[in-house]
Amino acid sequence: MRVPKRERQRQLELSLEQNPFLTDEELSKQFKVSVQTIRLDRLECGIPELRKRLQTVAERTMDEEVKSLQSDEVIGEIIDIELDKRAVSIFDVMDEHVFQRNGIARGHHLFAQANSLAVAVLNDDLALTVTSKLHFVKPVKSGDRVIARAIVNKERSTEKRTFVDVISTVENETVFTGEFQMYQTTNQSWRET
Repeated sequence: MRVPKRERQRQLELSLEQNPFLTDEELSKQFKVSVQTIRLDRLECGIPELRKRLQTVAERTMDEEVKSLQSDEVIGEIIDIELDKRAVSIFDVMDEHVFQRNGIARGHHLFAQANSLAVAVLNDDLALTVTSKLHFVKPVKSGDRVIARAIVNKERSTEKRTFVDVISTVENETVFTGEFQMYQTTNQSWRET
């Protein structure tokens, strides 16, 4: 049964409020309409395209939250952050990020996304990576969207070192994991709570 246009647009707005990172393709499957219909609905509702929504969220997050990095130093786009606790970033893999012979993403891009997220999640003006343990689980290809989630591991952290665990996924499948041991100059306030 087809949902009336006004109701579909209302549900579209609600869906994007809950998850602003849904693509037009995902929305078209969810509402069982064409991608073009979703685009028209978005235009009528004044909802920008995904790239613009991501950029808006990322700019606001960088301006309001991140202390340890400038926006041009982050690999990917930070879309959610709670300093000294957790953070999420998105990295869209393009042709320039992959090996030409096989189309697989070069590992340093996945590392750079995870490492910059581990630095950004810390509430400090200076945070540096001391060591990292990495595991590349599954190849990533051009066109994939890598979502990295960083969590500050308070149980393992000490006065001098903070541990940050990062898991990167593509379509909810783990493609990369990293454990980062970080050095911070100041602000160990979360350890006092």
